[in-house]
Amino acid sequence: QVQLVESGGGLVQAGDSLRLSCAASGDTECISAMNWYRQGPGKERELVASITSGSSTNYADSVKGRFTISRDNAKNTIYLQMNSLKPENTAVYYCNAKNYVAMEYWGKGTLVTVSS
Repeated sequence: QVQLVESGGGLVQAGDSLRLSCAASGDTECISAMNWYRQGPGKERELVASITSGSSTNYADSVKGRFTISRDNAKNTIYLQMNSLKPENTAVYYCNAKNYVAMEYWGKGTLVTVSS
């Protein structure tokens, strides 16, 4: 089992920056990739950014150049640095982990609200 706890959400203005954190605990050695998803009001959950155990990254087109996913292996923590935030980035951001047998784990989410 893997437990994920997100933090760092809040209310910011358009153009501001915010950094989200996701701390993993439990069977972290089995994690093959970690991801950030988000679900905006009235929208489906979507993948925002991914980072593998080898630190390869991938981003949704809508956030490329503004968001950066990174990891601190010593702390079993991933981060999502979000710059130049827009009102449409308002969402609950969820941390997700996948292990080597394709099991998935989810955090409870952290709310990011971007005002115009």
